[in-house]
Amino acid sequence: MKTAISTIFLVLAAMGPAYAGDTTVVYKSGILVSVFVGVLALIVVAQLVPALILIVGFVKSLIAGKEAAPAAAESTTSTD
Repeated sequence: MKTAISTIFLVLAAMGPAYAGDTTVVYKSGILVSVFVGVLALIVVAQLVPALILIVGFVKSLIAGKEAAPAAAESTTSTD
């Protein structure tokens, strides 16, 4: 264990500093790229709306199912 710790320490001590890349170049995108990204975002949002409606309906049915289950159980036992 002591050997492993000393080995890790020696490796970390021997490492040099890391330099970041040159950031002097600024990339600008045109209006078409912005429109394209906007259309993609619109497609994603358009697909989220039906999914949210489906999830809300599923949760409502689960809640209603728990409330209706005792009534259904009582009706089946009363007919027996």
